[in-house]
Amino acid sequence: MAGPGVVLVMAWIGAVFGPIVCIVLIRRLLRSRRIFLAGTLGAAFAIAWGLGVWAFLIEPATLTVRHVTVESTQWRGPPLRIGVISDTHVAAPHTDVARIERLVVRMNAERPDVVVLLGDYAGGHEPAALRARPEQSKILRGVEAFRGLSAPLGVHGVLGNHDSWYDDAAISAALTRAGVRVLDNRAERIARPGSAFWVAGLADLHSPRQPPTVSGTLRDVTDAAPIIVLTHWPDPFVDVPERVALTLAGYTHCGQVNLPLLGRLVHASAMSERWACGLYDEGGRKLFVTGGVGVSILPVRFRAPPEIVIVTLRAAKA
Repeated sequence: MAGPGVVLVMAWIGAVFGPIVCIVLIRRLLRSRRIFLAGTLGAAFAIAWGLGVWAFLIEPATLTVRHVTVESTQWRGPPLRIGVISDTHVAAPHTDVARIERLVVRMNAERPDVVVLLGDYAGGHEPAALRARPEQSKILRGVEAFRGLSAPLGVHGVLGNHDSWYDDAAISAALTRAGVRVLDNRAERIARPGSAFWVAGLADLHSPRQPPTVSGTLRDVTDAAPIIVLTHWPDPFVDVPERVALTLAGYTHCGQVNLPLLGRLVHASAMSERWACGLYDEGGRKLFVTGGVGVSILPVRFRAPPEIVIVTLRAAKA
């Protein structure tokens, strides 16, 4: 059993047996008339137990549908409803194929115009060759579950670092089988009534084949139609020009743990502290970073709930 799985088992053991151990200790303290100490121990345990159960067993298994409106001076035509899914991490704790299927149903109920997938479909850190066949099958079936997504302007995706570590070719092939247009340093024009637009997808920073290149990818854009850039990492946003209407990223998990007062203690990349979660405006350039669905390293989320997102992109008011 991998590290995160062991931690999750320990969390369940603590959730079940922790109260029993605490009750035994409190009863002994009460028998010896140490009432204040018993009360203090009981209160401290209740708080710690409740927070632990929530962070390790409840919040990571929830799903929030987040709605965000972005106004961009670079956008033209009618508003566009973009469904955003990222960091599903199938085969990591809390995420199996059935969860992806439920997620797909939730997304379809929002009736997005287009759906984008922002990478890290595989859970864990090991390459496919080191995984058991049932785990390999689970990951690929989880990716292929995106076949159920329905959007009139299609489903488009990029790869993430966990996909590069696992087997980027296998993940890309599974996405293609699911009807997802995989954009690896490539842009595609999408026609629609009122105004066409481009979707440009960047390669993963850990890609074994090619690094992400904003300028190279945008060379595919051959007209003045608005551009949406997809990237797993927020880091390439430093190179995104003002010409782009919106950049969408994942990877950060919104810190995965967001403590009161202390905030997010872990930042997974050089720019994920600056652009950790949510909507950012850098001199008119727009970036939205989603917290995604799954977990990595530890099977925990606290004040960073799993989410899918509906981004409504509209022209800025004059």
